[in-house]
Amino acid sequence: MECEDFTPGSGRLAPRAALRSDAPSLDLNGTWRFRLSPTAGAAEDFAAPGYDDSSWDELPVPAHWPLHGHGSPAYTNVAYPFPIDPPHVPTENPTGDHRRAFDLPDGWTGGRLRFDGVESYAKVWLNGHLLGFTTGSRLPAEFDAGPWLKPGRNVLAVRVHQWSAASYLEDQDMWWLPGIFREVTLTRSSADVFVHAGFAGGRGTLSFEGDGLLSVPELGISGLEPGVEITAEVEPWTAETPRLYEAVVTTAEESVRVRVGFRTIGIEDGVLLANGRPLLFKGVNRHEFHPSHGRAVPYATMREDVLLMKRHNINAVRTSHYPPHPDFLHLCDELGLWVIDECDLETHGFTQVGWRRNPSDDPRWEEAYLDRMRRTVERDKNHPSVVMWSLGNEAGVGRNLAAMAAWTRERDPSRPIHYEGDWSCADVDVYSRMYASHAEVEAIGKGVEDPLDDPELDARRRGMPFLQCEYAHAMGNGPGGLAEYQELFERYPRLAGGFIWEWIDHGLAHPTLGYAYGGDYGEPVHDGNFVIDGLVFPDRTPSPGLLDLKKVYEPVAFSFSESSVTVRSTYGFRDLSHLSFSGEVEAEGVPRAAFPLAVPAGGGEVKLPAFPAEEGERWLTVRAVLAGDEPWADAGHEVSWAQVPLTAGGTPYQGTDDLSGIHYRPVPPAEESALGQDSADGAATFLTPATYGEQIEVAGATFDPVTGRLTRLFGLDVDGPALELWRAPIDNDRYSGAEWRWRQLGLDRLTHRVDAVETGDGLVVRTRVAPAATDLGMRVTYRWIAVGEGLELVVDVEPDGEWSEPIPRLGVAMSLPGRFDRVTWFGRGPGEAYPDTGMATRVGRWSANIDELQTPYVYPQENGQRADVRWAELSGGGGPGVRVTGDPVFGLTARRWSTADLDRATHLPDLVPGERVHVNLDLAQHGVGTAACGPGTLPRYELTARPATLRLRFDPA
Repeated sequence: MECEDFTPGSGRLAPRAALRSDAPSLDLNGTWRFRLSPTAGAAEDFAAPGYDDSSWDELPVPAHWPLHGHGSPAYTNVAYPFPIDPPHVPTENPTGDHRRAFDLPDGWTGGRLRFDGVESYAKVWLNGHLLGFTTGSRLPAEFDAGPWLKPGRNVLAVRVHQWSAASYLEDQDMWWLPGIFREVTLTRSSADVFVHAGFAGGRGTLSFEGDGLLSVPELGISGLEPGVEITAEVEPWTAETPRLYEAVVTTAEESVRVRVGFRTIGIEDGVLLANGRPLLFKGVNRHEFHPSHGRAVPYATMREDVLLMKRHNINAVRTSHYPPHPDFLHLCDELGLWVIDECDLETHGFTQVGWRRNPSDDPRWEEAYLDRMRRTVERDKNHPSVVMWSLGNEAGVGRNLAAMAAWTRERDPSRPIHYEGDWSCADVDVYSRMYASHAEVEAIGKGVEDPLDDPELDARRRGMPFLQCEYAHAMGNGPGGLAEYQELFERYPRLAGGFIWEWIDHGLAHPTLGYAYGGDYGEPVHDGNFVIDGLVFPDRTPSPGLLDLKKVYEPVAFSFSESSVTVRSTYGFRDLSHLSFSGEVEAEGVPRAAFPLAVPAGGGEVKLPAFPAEEGERWLTVRAVLAGDEPWADAGHEVSWAQVPLTAGGTPYQGTDDLSGIHYRPVPPAEESALGQDSADGAATFLTPATYGEQIEVAGATFDPVTGRLTRLFGLDVDGPALELWRAPIDNDRYSGAEWRWRQLGLDRLTHRVDAVETGDGLVVRTRVAPAATDLGMRVTYRWIAVGEGLELVVDVEPDGEWSEPIPRLGVAMSLPGRFDRVTWFGRGPGEAYPDTGMATRVGRWSANIDELQTPYVYPQENGQRADVRWAELSGGGGPGVRVTGDPVFGLTARRWSTADLDRATHLPDLVPGERVHVNLDLAQHGVGTAACGPGTLPRYELTARPATLRLRFDPA
């Protein structure tokens, strides 16, 4: 079968740069005729110009046909969805035949047919003449159309096979989506240019390869001939300062525009450098994805991606695991992102057979490997944003990778070569790893990592910069451990940073499921929701993980002393002159004072004004925002911030006596009364519980005399609170095995035994909480005491037995009437936070409705906890509310479904609001980590079973 050929293509023209030319071109996108066949062997008579395709369907191009009702998508991460028998593919090979008639403009002669992306094998005819075939789905292919074009009507026919020998090279952790998914163009451009623009010693160097003459009007350069190098006074290009110069290369047939950025990438003493300065990647991995269009990503969406990255302090992208659409790289040039440009290559599925017959070490595949690398480099060689070439991803080791590296180093020695799959680093210039633990990253930073067996290779690798091409797997609730990784990256010069996995959840829009993932289309082999692992949701709404990453990647650092703040730039290539700084003081979350901060361009120590002493918990927040508009954000956009308490142990923070520029606002009486002070003197009032028939009452609260369970509170029907150890597992719990261990232990099915209900100076309820089939349990004592108009609850927990596993949660759960719809709290917000996440949250007074408290992870799981809550008021429906105060703080979640409902759900539509509001008041939760793919929770964030006390107070509100 022809699609099982090792040869990567035939009839194609040599690869060249993607250029913007003034040569005539004809856009062949739009509505095509389409027919899907179940196998590859249908007759090829459809290629004839006179073929009648009127009975065929219509299909937009660019597009993937499974997203338009023809077949179904399928997702696998590692496994091939067909037998591993290279180069053979199944007879059941969905094959899409495409036809497009177009009229040639008058006077048109010659030209090339360009396909920017077809998955996975395309055979092309023009007016019935076979032009050739191509593979390499995310790479361009051009065919000479000139001999076969004719005046008037022309017919282009393309047969696309979903499976081909090339599919073995494209196992890239994404949806399998065949089709012509990038543009099709007829162009008369044939120019190829390679511009070399470096920067060293404060000056730029410029030369180029190709035909014609080069001009850069802004620099006064005109008529530069190929091969001639000149120097010029220029501003360098960096991701922070993406300075571009418009160049034009003119030949006899056309003029092409190239945006030139002057920059030099190098390695010295094991440190990655840009323009002679250390380069630290604060990066993400980006697949091309749109929830409705798959990899046929609109330009506006690409631009939105880059803008979102810039606004969240991301400075780098690894194009996992193939070259992106050329327009994405143009946007990276323009707006400023460092790019590792990855070849369209991955053979990960061969791990499941011990890498037997892996194409990477099979000489029959060498031409295909080299072809993919050539087309990557030649297409993208003029982009200043591209600072490193990557050979591909998870393709094992072998001679073909070495051949790719050798060719690339000869063709473009100006850029380092990356590949993670060979830890010996024999053919690359940087040491790259995935998901190395914090401890291993630190060892590498110190240069004390475990040695290689080969002393020569070991010494070579130790002289390389290190980067994590993937780390901190952003699947579901998480990732945790971000701040700890970043601290290491910034501490050790050898560490060049890394790239979070990954940018976006690949959830396909679905009419009933919300967003679909693996298995939702009936695939017999799939990897479930492992494709839902991004920093933004499918609609590109930022997740809490992205907000945390923005905080961790901040380019300005603040540190506080008794009367000043020290501001330090962590930019690599610019100062702070483009930023404006200010401070604000809040008392109990109420704004009290605001003032500007005069920060020098180079940073430094800045004196703070004195703040009037007053009661209540006070916090100082300092902010750095854009002073003026940038191409990626408007003036006022917050870049960095920090917070510090102004009271510690009751002692007011001491500032300077300089009050100039401070705007002090007294708290109005209405706000004074809302600052969370205890009624009367705050002392406990001991009331003897009264027993009436089948209930016990304590200060307006009613308890069941048998179970001691609270049933009414301030006239409200309530249920609980009762000890809760379970949380709806997050993805990191599920994929790490923690969920299985917790379920084996029975933490999702606790029983509550009442040992005593005692009345006296309050109500004391003694219980043992334990799952069936084990002798482990928790001795839990609930002590209720009347305090003013409210109630104080003290929950003492004592583990019973030898608990060897961490537990997911330690707190109490209760439910309230469904009319409650709003929560106002003083604590960290506005978003969710867990022990090792929530860096983006800050202490303040926040308010949200119940629905807004939920984080809509595509796969439902524990979410929405507000951390370090001092007090919270639940209200709504026109009736009385409830105020909960911590001693000192607690974690809060409030939902319209129970933890069990959340646990059972597999898609967001499964979560149906009930008639109650379910509230968790937690002393602690287990950390989040990144163990869905990577290290587990750091030891400091593990929740172990040990004696603990939770103190809460309930008041009417």
